Amino acid sequence: MPIRGSVVLGNSPGHSTQYFKSLEELDSWTDNPTKKLTSPLKYNPRKPSAESSPKGKLLVCHDYKGGYTESPSDLSYTFNYWSACDTFIYFSHHRVTIPPHGWITAAHRQGVKMLGTLIFEGGAEPDCLRLLVGKLPKSSTGPAVHLPSPSSIPVSPHYARVLAELAEERGFDGYLLNFECPLQGRFEQTRALSTWTTILQSEMRNIVGPHAEVVWYDSVIVSGQLAWQDRLNSLNLPFFLSSQSFFSNYTWRNDYPDLTAQYFLSLDPALTENQAHFANKTLQDIYMGVDVWGRGSHGGGGFGSYKAITHISPDSLGLSVALFGQAWTWESEQDKPGWTWQQWWDYERTLWVGTKNNDEVPVPQVSKRKGEPDCTHGPFLPIASFFNHHAPPDPVRLALHTTFSPGVGHGWWVNGVKVFESEKGWTDVDKQTSVGDLVWPRPVISWEGEDEETFDGKIEAEPSICMNDAWNGGSSLRLSLTDQGNPSAYRCIWLPVQSLALSAQTTYEATAVYKLDAAADLDVSLSVKSGTEGSVTITPLTGNDTTVAQGWVKLSIQFSVPSSSSSASIGLVIAIVTEDPSESLAASLLLGQLNVFRVPSTSPSPSPMILWADYSSQGALTWEIAASLPAAVQRPLTSPEDPVPLWDIQPCRVPSFLYYNVYASPFSSPTYAGGPEDATWIGTSGYLGDAKMFVVESPVKTRTRFYIQGVTEHGEVLPWERCVFVDSPVNQGK
Repeated sequence: MPIRGSVVLGNSPGHSTQYFKSLEELDSWTDNPTKKLTSPLKYNPRKPSAESSPKGKLLVCHDYKGGYTESPSDLSYTFNYWSACDTFIYFSHHRVTIPPHGWITAAHRQGVKMLGTLIFEGGAEPDCLRLLVGKLPKSSTGPAVHLPSPSSIPVSPHYARVLAELAEERGFDGYLLNFECPLQGRFEQTRALSTWTTILQSEMRNIVGPHAEVVWYDSVIVSGQLAWQDRLNSLNLPFFLSSQSFFSNYTWRNDYPDLTAQYFLSLDPALTENQAHFANKTLQDIYMGVDVWGRGSHGGGGFGSYKAITHISPDSLGLSVALFGQAWTWESEQDKPGWTWQQWWDYERTLWVGTKNNDEVPVPQVSKRKGEPDCTHGPFLPIASFFNHHAPPDPVRLALHTTFSPGVGHGWWVNGVKVFESEKGWTDVDKQTSVGDLVWPRPVISWEGEDEETFDGKIEAEPSICMNDAWNGGSSLRLSLTDQGNPSAYRCIWLPVQSLALSAQTTYEATAVYKLDAAADLDVSLSVKSGTEGSVTITPLTGNDTTVAQGWVKLSIQFSVPSSSSSASIGLVIAIVTEDPSESLAASLLLGQLNVFRVPSTSPSPSPMILWADYSSQGALTWEIAASLPAAVQRPLTSPEDPVPLWDIQPCRVPSFLYYNVYASPFSSPTYAGGPEDATWIGTSGYLGDAKMFVVESPVKTRTRFYIQGVTEHGEVLPWERCVFVDSPVNQGK
């Protein structure tokens, strides 16, 4: 988030290229190779669902004003309900859409695949043909000997390979293929296109990984005509078989999901099983489109989208859902008088997880279309209620870190100290973390140590995002507690905050940083509950319940789950401390940070540090990290045959950082710039796609000292003695 740095939002060559308008532009990119981006987080899969008959999946297709609208100097739309989503497509109308790296990181942090888009619309027929035959030569060339009879359209792997290399370089996981223009070569061209799609899927799996996904959009049919079918049938079947999954158009009648399922189940299993470059296809690989804007969608979109999803029936029929244009909640409301981010948050929350008090939600009334069977629907259902709830990746694979950031804010904090404030706000999706997937719309509270069914519900907790105070980043989670009092009960509650996917017989460490309101009289501890039978072994660590700074308190525990458990939740045990339990309560606390990670080995581990920093004439700050080894006492070597090594041999993993804070301090004299405590925070790394780079305003008019401060994957801000500075040249800006 370069608040006082340089941000390039254009489409210049290199890493800042956000999209390609043509295949010719894509070829120009291949002629000027660039290094792989270091900022996007690597994809880590979630643990498979434990349910015997898994539900259909959710794909979200993000089409918002042409894409690439996020501004670092304003509040923008962000997506936060990743726990319901399996795949996310960043969509625009450019030929090749590259998902912004911040969106890639946000999705991967939750174990969600991020896909780009390859689209051909009106007038793109020449590029449709070029896609198949490959890059056009500049020299005079031709076949050595002419064939006696015409051959079919040749299929080159060129663009399949280039697109896979692009995905690997930028860190995303696949493509939506959308051919919305007629193919003039008709059957020969569609057959060649089907073959090319298979090649793309193969290249993606080879270059990106086995998780890579190619999704075919219901558009052209086998004759080459543009004819949306609104379902899977024989006219688009070859394209589905050549890709990993199918995304139907969204103007289907309410009986089309059943027809689609019946058609799929009628296929010869040899077509859908044991294919070389694909997993076995199931009903879950068929995504029925639902347009949240309601353009021809059953139910009218918006808060009526649940009607369409009910017919798709992910829980019983087993088809999946492709939700198109979910940013409707923002785009349809943002220009209304008095509109605020908080109003949007409430609107968005209602669509995805429902209202706080199960209030009635108005739904659009839509007339039945001609020929459509009669159907009735109950009251509004939130979108997330139709799908499995997914925890983020196991912290063994990817340490859990959250500051409850929706990816926007009005300020920035470092260890509880506010270092920046903006009235307009900021957006940096790279800094988005889980907002607590178990607290919305309200957390399910139970008595601690008692049967959950005996909870009388008199104690309530209302969650909200607080942008006025934070531990690290731009926000915290406020939990407001109310209780009318109960003279017969010891009031100690369990409040779940975040779901976890865990490995049995593995020891984890968890930390949380919280702050009580001045008036609150609460005793707070950190705990973990297993999702299955069996208790969790919890051990408070030395330093647990320690005040750290600015009124914030840190909790630290170690825990392990029973061998039968893989799902759990982490949250707070809150004891209401009053002399008279019949007294009513109104108190709140801020949860500023939550971290879960595998306990390091018992051997002393290396300490992360920043080794050096550099400043270029273009105003780019770059730096390198390192690990310093712990002190060791050297014992004497007894003989060349001594079988005991002189020091402990252990894997030394490269330190991992979430981001880096960047500070600046102008020299007040030719030789004095002050210390890091005097410097001004100017932003964070990561916004431009390189994890260890920050571009400052150029030129710097006065000699300036810049400080680089790392934040580790466990959420720890490095002490200054493990950070570095770099000075701009003396003559800079002259």
